[in-house]
Amino acid sequence: MPNKTLQRRYTQSREQTPSSSTVDNSSESPIQKQQSESIELTDARMFSETTEAYNALGQYPKPRRFPLKALLRLAAIVICLCTLGYFGIATLRSSSLGASRVETLDPRLLSVHCDVPHQGKPLIQYVLMIDAGSTGSRIHVYKFNYCKQSPELEDEVFEQIKPGLSSYKDDAEGAARSLDSLMQVGMKHVPKSLRACTPVAVKATAGLRKLGAEKSELILRAVERRLSSNYPFKLIPESPVEVMDGKDEGIYAWITVNYLLNTLGKEEHKTAATFDLGGGSTQIVFEPQFERWNNQTHGPQLAPGEHRYEMSYGGQEYTLYQHSYLGFGLMEARKAFKTKIAQELASSGKFSAEHPCFPPGFREEVSTDKSQITIKGLVKQSLNSKNQQDQCYQEVRKLFNKNAPCQVAPCSFDGVYQPELSSTFASNPFYIFSYFYDRTYPLHLRSEFSLQDLKQLTQKVCSFDLDLFSKEEQDEITAENHYCLDLSFQYALLVDGVGMSQNRTVRSTRKIDGAETGWCLGASLAILDEHNYCK
Repeated sequence: MPNKTLQRRYTQSREQTPSSSTVDNSSESPIQKQQSESIELTDARMFSETTEAYNALGQYPKPRRFPLKALLRLAAIVICLCTLGYFGIATLRSSSLGASRVETLDPRLLSVHCDVPHQGKPLIQYVLMIDAGSTGSRIHVYKFNYCKQSPELEDEVFEQIKPGLSSYKDDAEGAARSLDSLMQVGMKHVPKSLRACTPVAVKATAGLRKLGAEKSELILRAVERRLSSNYPFKLIPESPVEVMDGKDEGIYAWITVNYLLNTLGKEEHKTAATFDLGGGSTQIVFEPQFERWNNQTHGPQLAPGEHRYEMSYGGQEYTLYQHSYLGFGLMEARKAFKTKIAQELASSGKFSAEHPCFPPGFREEVSTDKSQITIKGLVKQSLNSKNQQDQCYQEVRKLFNKNAPCQVAPCSFDGVYQPELSSTFASNPFYIFSYFYDRTYPLHLRSEFSLQDLKQLTQKVCSFDLDLFSKEEQDEITAENHYCLDLSFQYALLVDGVGMSQNRTVRSTRKIDGAETGWCLGASLAILDEHNYCK
């Protein structure tokens, strides 16, 4: 320990001596100045003695050194923290920017098949196609990619509304407004950046054809005005809103199915036939296969006429047979059949009658030029004979006017020329859809079936015995009390109408590879083939 005696002496001496900082040296007397110098010498002597004493003991505190190791350790910690903080903030910023970048890369602008489009083509092209049918309007939002030179369908969104445009026969503006909900589907699914270069078209079918030229034209122009003024999409240059020719309707459906089946552009020409049963009309299209069809032998060929349609695709030439039967859609066939019943009853002086095509409890008033006729369903007591189950079909097949003059043989029905399916289209696939599908699918008929299967289902339905069906099927049949008539008409159309064999297998589907089988996809492909929209 330090020498306490020396420490105490030094302390006492300092306490007895005034601090130099508090003394005014300028006013000191000679005697006071001498005393002050003596005190300073004494203090110096005492400090020297104290220092020597501490040194003698080896305990004099050394000058305090700066803690270099601690400083280095602290600096290292600070550097680590700063480094971690820097990279942490950078990582957060990077992930934030990455998230922002991902958000800007809208998946609707990307393709799942490629990242780089074919030269001179956009990566993604949308098309809006509105099918204004007789019973309702439907929108198809198609997403195509141009990974190759030709557009490839990548996605489709489908929505429908009822009733159709033709139900607004005296309200053109109301007809135009009815499509707003469908156009909102387009607004939702087409990215904002592509809307201005997304073509839109409205093609009406049999419903507006039957409405008459004047009323249908007012509706079409009102629709076109509303689309151009209320929505950002691009109306196609040629006839953006029109009543589509029945021939085009059938051809576009054929293109759709064979595009989805990937049969186009192949040397084998194993294309599928299509039979589209709508509400107001029905269209059949197929590529006849004549055994000796060439210029050298001048063998059997497709007769000239409006039914002949020539097109090219993928370097291959196609000569198709097509025909659209206006008035033979399912809804129009119903009306024609009921009118025929009413006229026959009125001619015989009757005002009501039971009919085998309608279920027990059915009742409908039908007007003729002369009177009001009541058509009733059969009573249960008469539902025993198998012949009665076949009576509906026998009545329906009379609609097809098989005895009409045939100017160019062979004919299908109503005097219409058609190559025989059994000899010119015996083995290629035959797709039937629209109302064909709507009536067979709910009753669990397979997607591929023979016409004999369809006949058996028709007889089963026309027995009006609900115990033969599941609860789900019973609900479907009772909700739509025209099932017997509809199935009888479809079977007669295929067998008696276009001349299919009962053993012929057909395929009934609404979609192929997730895309609808109607004419809309084919029409959209034609639109893209005619013009470039997105650059």
